[in-house]
Amino acid sequence: MIYSRHLTSNVRQILTGSHPWGSLVEQIAFGPFCLDVASTRLTREGVELALRPRAFHALKTLLHNSGRHVDYEQMLREAWEGNTVSRHTVAVTIGEVKKVLRECGSWISYRPKLGYRLEVPQSDDLIRKAWHFWKRLTRDGFEKALDCFQRAALEDSADPRAFEGSSLTYLTLGAAGMKPPRDMSRAFLEAHNQAVALAGLTPELRSDRGHGLHIFEHRMDEAEAELQQSLRERQWVTTYLRLTMLYIADGRLDAAVEILNEAYGVDALDPMLPVMEINVRFCRREFERAVACGRKALELHPYVQFAPAFYAQALEYAGHAREALEQYRRASLLSPDLPWVRALEGACMARNGRRPQALRILDELQRLRAAEYVDAYYLALLLDAIGDRDEAFRELERAREENSSAMHILHIDPKMDSLRQDPRWERLRQQLPGGAALPQTVGSAA
Repeated sequence: MIYSRHLTSNVRQILTGSHPWGSLVEQIAFGPFCLDVASTRLTREGVELALRPRAFHALKTLLHNSGRHVDYEQMLREAWEGNTVSRHTVAVTIGEVKKVLRECGSWISYRPKLGYRLEVPQSDDLIRKAWHFWKRLTRDGFEKALDCFQRAALEDSADPRAFEGSSLTYLTLGAAGMKPPRDMSRAFLEAHNQAVALAGLTPELRSDRGHGLHIFEHRMDEAEAELQQSLRERQWVTTYLRLTMLYIADGRLDAAVEILNEAYGVDALDPMLPVMEINVRFCRREFERAVACGRKALELHPYVQFAPAFYAQALEYAGHAREALEQYRRASLLSPDLPWVRALEGACMARNGRRPQALRILDELQRLRAAEYVDAYYLALLLDAIGDRDEAFRELERAREENSSAMHILHIDPKMDSLRQDPRWERLRQQLPGGAALPQTVGSAA
């Protein structure tokens, strides 16, 4: 969750209408935290943190005086309501606050005779701006976010949030087929290792590591162990989604359904859950159930990226070609910087009597490839649908060499069914990581 309540002083006064005359409720956003004075709650990215009332008031005092030293006498007046306690008690209480803030505890410093001071790094504004761009979920948004994260790291190389944001962005660009996976893998590992060195292996960073091991390195057992450990530390929907993806790739589709059901129990309205369920049902070849999931996804979250594309392929394979083409068009409009969506649209056109339009899309993508990354896995699907199987297999070889993030589901992807009887298929499958152990296909008939 990204906090948008922010002023230069990091304090916003919010007037609510819950009282007949209105009541002044203060929320203080700083870094990834939000301190709510009315409810005496401290949260980090929406997750409540345990903090004793006295430590809460000490933190509030430091925030009210952000950037200035608070000496012993002022701390007693503002955090202890004028009651006298020892300097040792104050020091222990501030130590408790620093411990709860974890890696951000270093924002609180102490100087003899001057007292304590909390100073949010100057990089904080850049990091907030980065997450604003990140939430667009487009390649352009991710690239702008990455620029902000990198500038924040230059301003404060000790702030782990800058490296955590960079590493997640590289991971997302590679996993979503927006940038070359091999390049993104190297950049992800460098930024991720720096984030871990500064912040320790948090549940979120552990989840990122597990996802990277799966998508970039195909080390399935290690990836599963990291993701499961992350879930033991924090029940985060993103980690459930990543574990679902791993189970799909590993052919454990019943386990994928089970872990997805657990995720619904954590947050039934998370927008990515019905999108992932479309994918699970599609790979199980339960096409009509996938269509039902697609309808639910668009009803609840009409503007979520990927939902129309996955819904479209479910519609196509359930025999609803006209509706599928409508959703592919919608997906292309929502995600114009995802070439693989255009490739799927073109393949559907070719299979449904619109070969000239499919050829135009192929030409468009081939010209685009001169300047940008275009995932060869999806070009192979388009080429096969057009009728050029030799070129389709050449693209699949290229996808393997480029480490396309889609290759991890090649052996169970229904979209690949038309290629499975070709003698080149088995040779390609054997060249994949763990290829000899991969099933030929998985799933029940629709």
